[in-house]
Amino acid sequence: MNPHFTLRTKLFLILSCLVVTTLGGSSVTIWYTYKIDSMFEHTVDKNIQSLFAAEELLNSLNMQKGFVTYFFLQGDEKWLEKLEKYNSRFLHWLNRARKTTSMDRGFDILSEIEGKYIRYSYARDNIINMYKEGKRQKGARQHWNVRDQFFEIASLCARYKNLCKNHIDQSVARVKKQRVMVNSLALLMVLASIILGGLLAYLLFHNVLTPIRRLVYATENKISMDRFYNEVETLSSRVHNLIDNVDQTQNKLAESREHLQQTEKMASVGKLAAGVAHSVRTPLTSVKMRLFSLERSLDLDNLQQEDFDVISDEIRHIDTILTNFLEFSRRPKLQTALVDPSEAVDMAVQLMRHRLESNGINITVEKNNELAKSKIDSEQIKEVMVNILENACDAMKDGGSVHITLQRGVVEPLGHVVRIRIRDNGPGIPGEVQEQIFKPFFSTKDEGTGLGLSIAKRIIEDHGGWINLNSKPGEGTVFTLTLPAEKEKLWTKSS
Repeated sequence: MNPHFTLRTKLFLILSCLVVTTLGGSSVTIWYTYKIDSMFEHTVDKNIQSLFAAEELLNSLNMQKGFVTYFFLQGDEKWLEKLEKYNSRFLHWLNRARKTTSMDRGFDILSEIEGKYIRYSYARDNIINMYKEGKRQKGARQHWNVRDQFFEIASLCARYKNLCKNHIDQSVARVKKQRVMVNSLALLMVLASIILGGLLAYLLFHNVLTPIRRLVYATENKISMDRFYNEVETLSSRVHNLIDNVDQTQNKLAESREHLQQTEKMASVGKLAAGVAHSVRTPLTSVKMRLFSLERSLDLDNLQQEDFDVISDEIRHIDTILTNFLEFSRRPKLQTALVDPSEAVDMAVQLMRHRLESNGINITVEKNNELAKSKIDSEQIKEVMVNILENACDAMKDGGSVHITLQRGVVEPLGHVVRIRIRDNGPGIPGEVQEQIFKPFFSTKDEGTGLGLSIAKRIIEDHGGWINLNSKPGEGTVFTLTLPAEKEKLWTKSS
């Protein structure tokens, strides 16, 4: 190899030759496999089927032997029925043989078999008619002549069968010949790969590994040198440690920057939300009061009343949005008391019952025995329940059902808890939405603020519990609220 070639050029040339050799060997192997598959497919689909048809053709002809004689001796027509059965089978396999053969000589033999068999069948039928008419001696004389025709047809069937066998043998011989050629070519490819691989190993050892080893000796102390066995791995480890340290520093810096930006954003949004909410809520209250007075004093027709109701609903919607912003920006203090959590659930159900029924949604509440009392803020738990039920109403616009289950149990690390499960049979929530549904300002509704479930999650966590979501598209949604409860005497561990 030209000494003026750079190490990069030498390695590239050797690798190129090695790749070309490997691809050449692979291409030959693929080609050979394709040829073998094609040849065996042809052998199986044509030649073997032709051989099988020839075998069945000869068998169905031989099975016809002697039935006319048995009829002559016994006069029982069951022998003629069997003869007709094998006659039909012979004609079937003759037709199959024509469809499966790919040899011109095979077509010629089958045509000859067909012609002779037609004449043989005609003569045999005449003999049978003579036997039926009682002309036994005349029929017996002609019977001997017909037998010669039978043996001629049998001889032709045997010839066709041998022709199919020879054709299969020739196909196998061609496969063996090609196999020898491909094996020789593959051996040459292997030898070329060994030579190129040895040359590549020499260049790598002499021009790559040896300089790396010198570099490792120069960068490692003697004690550590006694423990390393792979120069490249040792040097690579040192470099990767440096890269990892840089990457970790960059990742932490990016996380800190993102967290800081998110914190600043949330703080700005909180201040803005509180300011806007306070500024808007006072005039909004005045508007609500004036609308209430107008509704009582004016005599409105149906169309005007409908417009008035729409305005009132939109004002309530604005008020709800302002309330959510205020709750998000200024966390209300919990006003806790030791109460039964089912009371908050009942209040929420009673509050939402009219909307649920108007949407065609059936709601049921199931309580397992007496629930343990929990130290909760009933109003805020009711707010969580209302928020979840409102989402269920929005999801099931064509009706459905909601089933609420309250049960007590023991869950680590909380200990005694009360679980509230709200299950609906709505369309469910897609997986990509479930990952973000509790994040602030995320909403799939056109008019939603994206704060409802975020506030609900914060309320449950302020109580020392947690909220879980389990949903599959098309199978409904389950929200599970887990709240700490007071320890009582009669506790059963929930399943």
